[in-house]
Amino acid sequence: MPIISYFFGITIRMYHGDHPPSHIHVEYQGFEAFLGIEDAALLKGSLPKKAYRLVAEWIEEHKEELRRDWECAQRYEPLEKIKGADND
Repeated sequence: MPIISYFFGITIRMYHGDHPPSHIHVEYQGFEAFLGIEDAALLKGSLPKKAYRLVAEWIEEHKEELRRDWECAQRYEPLEKIKGADND
């Protein structure tokens, strides 16, 4: 599963051909969660509050890029890396 971003120890991934609704996979210090792209809703799993807030803010700032990557993932096309919240 491609890593599309990494910041503050948080790994953001997206699967090719994954199921709706559009979402990202988040890993942080042993926690795993799916967060919706449209509203940053916690769809499955858990994250510490601070990590969740960071990712939710990041989703809001990069929503268009995430939507584009989701569309590419549905067509099994390469995904673009997205700048992390720490500007890497």
